[in-house]
Amino acid sequence: MEWQGWFSLSLAGAALLLMSVGRFGPHLVMMGVLVILSASGILDSSQALAGFSNSGLITVVAMFVVAAGIHHSGGVDLLVHHLLRNPRTVRSAQARIAFPVALLSGFLNNTPVVATMIPAVHAWSRKIGIAPSKLMIPLSYSAILGGTLTLIGTSTNLVVNGQYQDLTGEEGFSIFSITAVGLPVAIIGLFIMLVFLPRWLPDRKDQQKFGAMREFTLEVAVALDGPLVGKTVGEAGLRELERLYLVEIERDGSVVTAVPSEERLRGGDRLVFAGDTQAISDLLRINGIVPSVHDDEPSLSKDRAERRLVEAALSPQSDVLGLTIRDARFRDRYGAVVLAVARGGERVSGNLGNIRLKTGDVLLLEARPAFVSRQRYAKDFLLINDLETETPRHDRAYLSWGILLVLVAAAAGGLLSMLNAALMGAALMILSGCCSVGQAQKAVDVPVILTIAASFALGAALEATGAAGFAARSILLLSDGHAVVTLLLVYFSVSVLTEVVTNNAAAVLVLPVVLSMTTAMNAPAEPFVIAVMMAASASFATPLGYQTNMMVFGPGGYRFMDFIRVGVPMNLVIGSVTVVVISVVYGIPFA
Repeated sequence: MEWQGWFSLSLAGAALLLMSVGRFGPHLVMMGVLVILSASGILDSSQALAGFSNSGLITVVAMFVVAAGIHHSGGVDLLVHHLLRNPRTVRSAQARIAFPVALLSGFLNNTPVVATMIPAVHAWSRKIGIAPSKLMIPLSYSAILGGTLTLIGTSTNLVVNGQYQDLTGEEGFSIFSITAVGLPVAIIGLFIMLVFLPRWLPDRKDQQKFGAMREFTLEVAVALDGPLVGKTVGEAGLRELERLYLVEIERDGSVVTAVPSEERLRGGDRLVFAGDTQAISDLLRINGIVPSVHDDEPSLSKDRAERRLVEAALSPQSDVLGLTIRDARFRDRYGAVVLAVARGGERVSGNLGNIRLKTGDVLLLEARPAFVSRQRYAKDFLLINDLETETPRHDRAYLSWGILLVLVAAAAGGLLSMLNAALMGAALMILSGCCSVGQAQKAVDVPVILTIAASFALGAALEATGAAGFAARSILLLSDGHAVVTLLLVYFSVSVLTEVVTNNAAAVLVLPVVLSMTTAMNAPAEPFVIAVMMAASASFATPLGYQTNMMVFGPGGYRFMDFIRVGVPMNLVIGSVTVVVISVVYGIPFA
C-alpha cells in the first residue's frame, strides 16, 4: 500500500475521532475530508463529487418529502387517533406505540416518523398518566427496528445499496431484500423490548414547568361538515385534553356553560377553552376543529397548512387598543385571526370576540409566515414569537397513504426502480397538496444529506488506494477465514462505529472493506452487506448512536446512563440474533 492508502486510513481515523468528540458536526467533518481528498489529488473532482449524484442519496431526499406529505396531511395523526386509545398498563402503552411505529418505519424514513410521533406521544402520555420516560425510548427503538424491515425504512439502507451499486456495478437490492432478515429480528427485538423495558426504564414525570406558561382564553369552532358534528363532547375527546378546559359553548346566540360530556356538537358551534400555548397547539391538530370567525368575512381556514401560530404582545401605540377583537378586524388589518388572548399571564374570561384589547395583551394568532417579518418591528406589537405550528390538511390524509402504497407497490412489483418510485411519490405529495413546496424543502435534512454525500468520497478513496483491501485482510486474519466469525466481526465493528459516529458514515466507510473481504474469501457479498445495513441501523446503546435516540433524549427527560442501561443489552441481543438469522437465511455454516 502506497502513501495514498496510509493517508486515506489516517484521514478516516481523524474523521472518526472528530465526529466522536462531537465538537464539530458530522457534515462539516466529512465535507472537510472531501476537500482534502480532492485537493491532494487522491480523488479527481468527478470521484470526489460522485456521492451527490448517487441514486441512494437522491432516493433518501425523495423519501424525506414523502414523509413530509404523510405528516402535513395528518396521516400520522390518523394512525395515532385509531390505535393509541387508553391503555391500562405501561406495557400495553408501549405495545400500542411499538407495532404501528415499527410498521410505519418500514416504509417511511424512521427519522421523520419519530419527529412526527414525539409531540403526539408526549401529549398522549399526559392524557393517560404515564411518564414520557416510559414511552420515548420504546418509540425510538421501535422505529429503529422497523427501519430494518425494508430497503426504504432508513436512509442507511438506501445509502448502502447506492454505494454497493457504484462499487460493484451490480443491480442492487430490491425493496424487500432485507425483509427475510429484518422481520424476524424486529419481531424478536420488539418482544424483548416489551418484556424488559417497562421495568428497566426510569419513571420520571413530565419536566415541563406548567406554572411558567401563559394561560390563554381560546375560541375555536366546530367545522360545519366536519367529523365532529353529531358527536358528544366526550366522544370528540374534548373533555380529556390536558392543560386545556372547555369553558362554554356558544350556539345560535345562547351559551352552554358547565358543558357536560354528553352534550352533542353541532356544526358552527363556538367552543371556548382555557389553557396554555402547547395545549392549544394540540387542540388545533384535531380534525374538525377550525379557527372561530369574528366577522361575516371568510376566515383564514383556507390553505391553513401555509399558516402558523404566532404570539404577539400589543404595544401602547397599537391601533387596536380599546377595540373588541371583533371590531378590530384582524383579518383585514393584519392578515391574521385571533385564536386566544392572555392578560397578565392569565386567561381573560368571556366571549373571545367581545374582549376589549389593552396594552400588553398577548394574542395567539394564526397568520401567514410573512406576518412575523412584517410586524416584528412595527409599532403595533412589542413582541413577536413564531411558534411555527402548522395545522395538518386532514382531508388529504387518506390520499397521502394511498400515494405511499402506490410507491411501495411500484417498487416491489418491479414497475419502477426504487429511485423513480421515490421521486414519483415525492412529486405526487406536492402536486396533490399533501405538502407544500416550502414544507417539502424544510423536510429535507441538509446536514444528513451532506454527510452521506461526502462520506462516499472517503469510501471511494479507501477502495481506490487499496486501504480497504488492507483492512479486509487484517479482519480475515482475526477470523481465520470462518464465515460466521467474519460476519460477527463485521457486524460488531459497524455497531461500535455507529455508536460514536453517524450510522450513515459508519456504513459507507466499512462497506468497501467488506466487499474486499468477500472477494478475498470468494464468498457472496449479499449476507455481509445486509449485516452492514442491520448493524448501522440497530443502534441502541447511546443517544449519539442514532438520530432518533437523540431526538427522544430531551422529551423523555433521560440521562446518558439510561440509554447505556437498556441499550447495551439490546445491542448484544439484536446483534447475536441478526448474525444467527443471516447465517440461517443464507446457509452460512456455523462450524
